[in-house]
Amino acid sequence: MSEKSTQFNPQDIVQLDGYLEAFLPAIERRHKQFQQWKDVIFKHEGGYENFTKGYEVMGFTVKDDGTVVYREWAPNAREANLIGDFNRWNRLSHPMSKNQYGVWEIALAPNAPGEPAIPHDSKVKISMILPTGIRIERLPAWIHRVTQDLTYSQTYESRFWNPPASERYQFKHPHPQQPPSVRIYEAHVGISTPETRVGTYKEFTKDVLPRIQKLGYNAIQLMAIMEHPYYASFGYQVTSFFAASSRFGTPEELRELIDTAHGMGIIVLLDVVHSHASKNVLDGLNAFDGTDHLYFHEGSKGRHELWDSRLFNYGSHEVLRFLLSNLRFYMEEYQFDGFRFDGVTSMMYLHHGIGTGFSGGYHEYFGSGADDEAIAYLMLANDVLHTLYPSVVTIAEDVSGMPLLCVPVSQGGIGFDYRLSMAIPDMWIKLLKHVSDNDWDMGSIVHTLTNRRHGEKSIAYAESHDQALVGDKTLAFWLMDKEMYTNMSNLTPMTPVIARGLALHKMIRLLVHSLGGEGYLNFEGNEFGHPEWLDFPREGNNNSFQYARRQWNIVDDSMLRYQYLNNFDAAMNHLESKYMWLSSPQAYVSLKHDSDKMIVYERAGLLFIFNFHPTKSFADYRVGVDVAGEYTIVLNSDDKKYGGFENLTSGGRYPTTHQDWDGRKNWTQVYVPSRTCLVLAKASAEPGVLGGLAQ
Repeated sequence: MSEKSTQFNPQDIVQLDGYLEAFLPAIERRHKQFQQWKDVIFKHEGGYENFTKGYEVMGFTVKDDGTVVYREWAPNAREANLIGDFNRWNRLSHPMSKNQYGVWEIALAPNAPGEPAIPHDSKVKISMILPTGIRIERLPAWIHRVTQDLTYSQTYESRFWNPPASERYQFKHPHPQQPPSVRIYEAHVGISTPETRVGTYKEFTKDVLPRIQKLGYNAIQLMAIMEHPYYASFGYQVTSFFAASSRFGTPEELRELIDTAHGMGIIVLLDVVHSHASKNVLDGLNAFDGTDHLYFHEGSKGRHELWDSRLFNYGSHEVLRFLLSNLRFYMEEYQFDGFRFDGVTSMMYLHHGIGTGFSGGYHEYFGSGADDEAIAYLMLANDVLHTLYPSVVTIAEDVSGMPLLCVPVSQGGIGFDYRLSMAIPDMWIKLLKHVSDNDWDMGSIVHTLTNRRHGEKSIAYAESHDQALVGDKTLAFWLMDKEMYTNMSNLTPMTPVIARGLALHKMIRLLVHSLGGEGYLNFEGNEFGHPEWLDFPREGNNNSFQYARRQWNIVDDSMLRYQYLNNFDAAMNHLESKYMWLSSPQAYVSLKHDSDKMIVYERAGLLFIFNFHPTKSFADYRVGVDVAGEYTIVLNSDDKKYGGFENLTSGGRYPTTHQDWDGRKNWTQVYVPSRTCLVLAKASAEPGVLGGLAQ
């Protein structure tokens, strides 16, 4: 086989999961489809290196002498003209020529050496005449900048972005090394200001990045970067795929944000939306050349019923060029470090997950409902990224539990590094909404947190960004609700509701962080229990920004109790940074005691103890531990700086006794207050490690 071939041994898959043997034909069929596309790319396009740099050929490119070349794929058009401010929107003065592949092209000589004929940041469009004689005008599909003039119209205007060299941002910092485990801070630039308006890239760089660094996160996942006309869509109805959202600032300011994060040792991931696209025509890809089937499938196959959006045709050569180049563009031009792929479940199944409950039966993954074209695209995307950028991080948002999703393409998998553990936040909602504290099933909780595919890494999270939206509830809201507005001051007595809320908020997050996966994710503001829902400006709220913001002032106020949750979040992340439990083998759970409401496990040499009992504290509670020695408490949720009652102080010495207990070789005894979690480490492993973690 040639070097470009990506063959795999089917028996390796069987060794990974014996139940997959019956489905090897389907797995091999998918891999063959991927390999066929890869062969075509290497045979006819010069390999990944050339094929994924479509943005250097398509759209607007500028030569060294100032010549501007514009190319656009629109095979259905009969005529095409470039129009804009530069030619006073004359539909006849700059005709384009079409090649055999349906690509239109025009070259504009410079006004003077090095001076392009199209001024920087001026408006441009492509004007086309269809076979019917109808004229249509579109925003260039590969355009790098679009802006919205809210005074006259909601639609976007495309701009020729070509700043002089003196105004281009120059990256100063190299990419950080891929972290062995990711602690992700999921953020939305627009809501990252306390003011009632859209936040900016510059403000995020100045005000929010230092917070993220102090909290101990080593990765940021940026939402809503790809341009979308409807702010309240959370960025999931994309119109211009190569344009970073102008509502937050300029492309150069986004580059500065990412470079500054790199200087802090933080990687930056893009929330990429290749699962669907906005159905907008005037400022989107829909009906770009007058047909229903250019970038998307024709008819019902090309439409998502629930999302009211268009679906890409992943079996099209030019669509693959567009999407794969889109990934390369953000890696090269903005220096992103990887991607969280949105809506992967919708992509991998012909039914898009609509009205489908996944039982875990393998026939659901490899049967007639699977979309092999889309799966082959995801394999190509991962193979491209990991080939060109060995340190890249890719994460799949998949609710179905698709086997092999996070197995390398070379081994027959789809190639993602991580999958999101979407069942975990659902579990907490059900418990807090429907089950009293006394009836929580410790075994069921542990099962949900540990029930993940062997050899495939997961990102655990306690609550999703969707829960922060109006109409839903964050964990803090489920726990404390209206009392968050009245009883979060240190000047007021600690009520039972607030005491319970603070305690469980910390316990739930540490349990998820340390037991639920190989990575951890938090949506901004949730770390300190942000007290208000997220409601973007819309007609239903009189286009108000009142709830489309993050109130950093309340966590900075020393008189309010939000600081305690923030302190604990930082301590939790910094402790993981030291002991690296996320990159360690899965925890060994030695105790799931339902009547005591106790959970005990070991991971990365640490002993984790959780007492979820609402009223009972346990003196000298015996817990098993495999490694003998003297242990000390390095994290204690009952500490005063975390809003606890300090019934137990950190530190201390807990020697082990060599005797089997709960399946472990040794045991020790610890006082565990009600609704408290503790982390113990061997005293020889730098006792008192927590001293400087959350100051």
